[in-house]
Amino acid sequence: MWTRIIFVAVLFFLIDLYFFQAVKTVTQGFTVNKKSLTYCAFWSLTALSIGFGVAFNYLPSTGPWKGVRLYGMSILMMFMICKVLGVLPLLIDDIVRFFKLIVQLFIREHGVDAGGKGISRAKFLSQMAMVVAAIPLATFLFGMMRGAFNYQIRKVSIKLPNLPESFKGFKIVQISDLHIGSFVSDSPLNTAFSMIADQKPDVILFTGDLVNNRADEAEEFVEQLSSLSAPEGVFSVLGNHDYGHYVKWKNDSERIANVEKLKLLQKDVGWKLLMNESHIFEKNGEKLALIGIENWSSKMNFPKYGQLAKAHAEAADVPCKILMSHDPSHWEAETTEQFKDISLTLSGHTHGMQFGIEIPGLKWSPIQYVYKQWAGLYQKGDQYLYVNRGLGFIGYMGRVGIMPEITVVELDRA
Repeated sequence: MWTRIIFVAVLFFLIDLYFFQAVKTVTQGFTVNKKSLTYCAFWSLTALSIGFGVAFNYLPSTGPWKGVRLYGMSILMMFMICKVLGVLPLLIDDIVRFFKLIVQLFIREHGVDAGGKGISRAKFLSQMAMVVAAIPLATFLFGMMRGAFNYQIRKVSIKLPNLPESFKGFKIVQISDLHIGSFVSDSPLNTAFSMIADQKPDVILFTGDLVNNRADEAEEFVEQLSSLSAPEGVFSVLGNHDYGHYVKWKNDSERIANVEKLKLLQKDVGWKLLMNESHIFEKNGEKLALIGIENWSSKMNFPKYGQLAKAHAEAADVPCKILMSHDPSHWEAETTEQFKDISLTLSGHTHGMQFGIEIPGLKWSPIQYVYKQWAGLYQKGDQYLYVNRGLGFIGYMGRVGIMPEITVVELDRA
């Protein structure tokens, strides 16, 4: 562990040392006292950042230090990202200067007078570095203060060709990626769950990632989780984070015990966790199937625990089927290829990367370069996919442009 800590600390220091060149250039006209104060503040923040980066590994993830740990790390990440962006103009300038120096040496070797006063870093590039760092920093801070809990209700009507008449107008509320370990207060959850109740859904579907890593993250919010209710029930599936693969356990048995604890917790709060199985809704003798599978992804090294064939077999005779599958890459990789009678798939996972632009006529996030289907409604033939943008957050304790989502899906007949 110490090798990793030292490596990160040295990396942070080198980035700050390089960025400091812009600070020195910008403060050239300052008085000695003002310049000294600026330098002292800069390196004090560097020392504080590195110190917190080390302390982060030892701060408890629960109790009164939880908020300090989560928000402190988020702010540290923001500072580093912004500094990396800020050094880009300096890096470009240095690369240009290097090549110019090579050219000058070549010219001199051939007896040609290059003229001029030599090469110096343009002051405006240093100022640009400061601006390039400051703008995203302000944006990220705003996203923490205003974006994290700016819950949006997105309503969508989907027409399914095989939907039974009795289920016309059937209302589903989908939520996903709660990452409840990132919450330091129950107030935001109370707000979000009250908004869900106001929609008067027939059923509530949660499409995975209840926790960041550990089941005990959810224990302090049992009351809030238990408050979710709907006439047809609350159903859930597991997401990649629910398996606890991203923390170090003594052994795999301990990790598996953590998963079992999370399953039991969901049962205790009144949720029906679907583990590669189906549930059949019935009205007036007509049926609608809900299939829920464990995490299955075609991307990177995310787990493939889902067994859609097994779960699908339990609902084979039901003409209209809805699938809950955490990772949207599953839709094109398997669902639309092998299970064409699944009318609607509900997923989450991407969070819309918690960063992007969504305005009329423009929908963009860096996550789209990894996931083809990353937010909203998609269609392929008679099959639909809806990707929820997530209700919570992880890593960065905020959202910029991509707001937390409560999806209201109303079913209709095609």
